[in-house]
Amino acid sequence: MFQTVGGQPFFEELARRFYDGVEADPVLLSLYPDPDDLGPAAERLALFLAQYWGGPTTYSDRRGHPRLRMRHAPYRIDAVARDHWLAAMTSALSATLRSGRTRADDGGPGGLEPGELEVVERQFVDYFTMAAAHLVNDPT
Repeated sequence: MFQTVGGQPFFEELARRFYDGVEADPVLLSLYPDPDDLGPAAERLALFLAQYWGGPTTYSDRRGHPRLRMRHAPYRIDAVARDHWLAAMTSALSATLRSGRTRADDGGPGGLEPGELEVVERQFVDYFTMAAAHLVNDPT
């Protein structure tokens, strides 16, 4: 999948778009200990997602095993936070997939045809839905 969507630039754009959404969402922004500097979080997200989807192991090389539940344990993640996160991520994903960088007709490295975009998007959304549910640590 890493190569299919265009490699590291795709994941960097996805993370940037996601964090633009975080900045505009008080529910999500409240989860960050340094809401004035989301750059490091965006870089970590891009590296993690790239690695998860078959890219280089830079994330693990720098930070060790992802241990997502452990890393998110200090933050209260309830159903509201989950839903806001998923909405921001799926919006960022849709915009990134349709930005032109993954379309075959612009010579992008992903070379996805319109029908393939929907298949790829569904795979990402399925993963994001599962990951968001997995990180909920406050069932109230």
